[in-house]
Amino acid sequence: MTTIPSATPDGAPATGPVPVVLVDDHHMFRAGVRASLDPALVTVVGEADDVGSAVARVHELRPPVVLLDVHLPGGNGGGGAEVIQRCADVLGDVRFLALSVSDAAEDVVAVIRAGARGYVTKAISGPDLSAAVGQVAGGDAVFSPRLAGFVLDAFGTGAGDVAVHDDALDRLSAREPEVMRLIARGYTYREVASELFISIKTVETHVSAVLRKLQLSSRHELTRWAAQRRLL
Repeated sequence: MTTIPSATPDGAPATGPVPVVLVDDHHMFRAGVRASLDPALVTVVGEADDVGSAVARVHELRPPVVLLDVHLPGGNGGGGAEVIQRCADVLGDVRFLALSVSDAAEDVVAVIRAGARGYVTKAISGPDLSAAVGQVAGGDAVFSPRLAGFVLDAFGTGAGDVAVHDDALDRLSAREPEVMRLIARGYTYREVASELFISIKTVETHVSAVLRKLQLSSRHELTRWAAQRRLL
């Protein structure tokens, strides 16, 4: 039986790489993900290839993070969303990160409504996926660029809404609101740097400043804060 390291109060492993269960119905894809993950950051402790086996493995191992394909055989035909729903009793301990070839709005919204903490496409690189696992284990929400917009639209924070001014915004520099919006939409530091033609180190500095000035502790809180004020 695989032993999962003890977790901190926020659900992340106390030390060492984050244990994950990898769920996908294609063996070759699972092998590829295993090979691409950074072993210093992530370790695959179990695998599953359909709804039923995924539910069983999650309950058996209770990993901090599950990498979950959206389209899976078995069960009642609900795919990844069904897996999350049938694991509702462990959602306090287990976080789901959807990993799918699909970038369709209905797929993204379905798994997020079910309880997933993020959604990335299979075009993601190994280093970025490893980092995303760590972020989800630490309580952040993670999305591939532009996919967060589907979620915000679905939950009533669409682009047509009128932004709500907050005095806290006045404390931000001219560049910081641009960085804030991209980070809140799920862009990685590297993607923000590319979008704004600045260095990754500069992005990190801006993010730290934004979180400090807005008195927030994580990217997940930043996304919620920005969405509530219709800033996305």
